[in-house]
Amino acid sequence: MLELVEFLVGSLVDDKSALKVELSGDVINVTVSKEDMGKLIGKQGRTAKALRTIVKAAGAKEGKNYTVELTEI
Repeated sequence: MLELVEFLVGSLVDDKSALKVELSGDVINVTVSKEDMGKLIGKQGRTAKALRTIVKAAGAKEGKNYTVELTEI
């Protein structure tokens, strides 16, 4: 699951060196640079919502319920 999130978010951000994806229980923490946070959230939160939907669908296949949290450096 981490590889999926890292691939999707890595495609959106410019500063890939600041990208950090960690799993803690059922929570996936995504940390990006301050400049890339707007790209990750998207207009009216649509990109972030789509990311969460994809993770929820992929987690359902595994029988898990993942939550995605977005933070900036």
